[in-house]
Amino acid sequence: QVQLVESGGGSVQAGGSLRLSCAASGYTCTSNCMGWFRQAPGKEREGVAAVSCRGGSTFYADSVKGRFTISQDNAKNAMYLQMNSLKPEDTATYYCAATGLRYYCGAIRETDYTYWGQGTQVTVSS
Repeated sequence: QVQLVESGGGSVQAGGSLRLSCAASGYTCTSNCMGWFRQAPGKEREGVAAVSCRGGSTFYADSVKGRFTISQDNAKNAMYLQMNSLKPEDTATYYCAATGLRYYCGAIRETDYTYWGQGTQVTVSS
């Protein structure tokens, strides 16, 4: 049974940083994608960043490029999202997600992802 558990959320002032972690169990990322999504109150869930487990290519939404960095550690079965220069509009519940067999990870589409964590709250105050 695949389980994804996020941690690292919290409250921070604008301009600050947070690092989210996603611990995966029952899942081995080889020819798959892992990604981070977020959902703000009253808005649809959106893709933030994704990493290809085969090759390590990374992909980002335009809104976070240059500020967020996604990484994945196969040895620890974990994924991370380093978030710098946080803005109030980054406030959301952040979800870790993983696909089944998939080679292209660039679309960061919710429908491509099979496994989901429960989410961790990130609040950025101005």
